[in-house]
Amino acid sequence: MELFVFVAASIMILGGAIGVIVRPNPVHAALSLVLTLFGVAVMFVSLHAHFLAAVQVIVYAGAIVVLFLFVIMLLGVDRTEDISVEPITAQRPLAVVIGVGIAAIVSAAVVSSAD
Repeated sequence: MELFVFVAASIMILGGAIGVIVRPNPVHAALSLVLTLFGVAVMFVSLHAHFLAAVQVIVYAGAIVVLFLFVIMLLGVDRTEDISVEPITAQRPLAVVIGVGIAAIVSAAVVSSAD
């Protein structure tokens, strides 16, 4: 039973996190963040940390996401940016190289700490 709850919460968390990244609409991204935060609350409940789960839902999923949505609506970010225009030339390839480098460093740290 614990494994099922863990897998279900993990799927909720990963699905919501991927939704935050890939959604072009900021409102939909904020709602995906709610899914992620509820998944974390389910993890807390499975660890018998009921107070932390309640705080997670009330403070983060309630107040913080409502604040995000308020700012999104206030700023009027209802249209997506044109991502075909690159503000800095070669920004994306450089970002990929830096990201791969950081992932390699983290992987090396995890492998060396496993010994």
